[in-house]
Parts: sequence; structure tokens; C-alpha cells
Amino acid sequence: MNPNKLIHPEEAYAIQGAIFEVYKEIGCGFLEAVYQECLEREFSL
Repeated sequence: MNPNKLIHPEEAYAIQGAIFEVYKEIGCGFLEAVYQECLEREFSL
């Protein structure tokens, strides 16, 4: 088994997309809790 191969590539791609979308919307400089809440909302969409 290749250790560099993702087990669930589609899900990983969707999660990365959500992370980048949150970062694009609110930018940098916030506490982790702010990103967590925004990412929870992005996941629900």
C-alpha cells in the first residue's frame, strides 16, 4: 500500500476546497475558533 495515496481522495478534495473558501472569505489573522466556526458553516453548505 502506498503511504502517499489518499484513502478517500474525493472527500479530501472537498475538505480542502472548504478550507480555501473560508480563508478566501475571511483572510488571515483570526483565532483558530473563528476558522473552526466558519468551517463548520461551510461544511453544512
